[in-house]
Amino acid sequence: QVQLVESGGGLVQAGGSLRLSCAASGRTSLDYYMGWFRQAPGKEREFLAAIRYSSSITTYGDSVKGRFTISRDNARNTVYLQMNSLTPEDTAVYYCAARSVFTTAPMSSLKSYHSWGQGTQVTVSS
Repeated sequence: QVQLVESGGGLVQAGGSLRLSCAASGRTSLDYYMGWFRQAPGKEREFLAAIRYSSSITTYGDSVKGRFTISRDNARNTVYLQMNSLTPEDTAVYYCAARSVFTTAPMSSLKSYHSWGQGTQVTVSS
């Protein structure tokens, strides 16, 4: 398994940007899909983006296409989520997660991810 730790959250004004980081440790020599999710108060956890650890294959949720970009730095065992043009509706706890590349469930399937970070809070003020 792999252990994940998110960082980079905080308070930002509407229209601003943040870059979240997800540092992986443990069995990082294996190939994974790394995903970013978020959960706002009273709402279900929402899929944002995913990237395959060994390649540049990416997938995005409809709500963040064109504003958020997922990337990875294999040398640092870190996955990033660059978030631009933030609005108060982006306020949530952001989580990264890992799943096997052999899983056939949709990238948005929460149950398909076997490792989760503790989350980092992002608050966007109007």
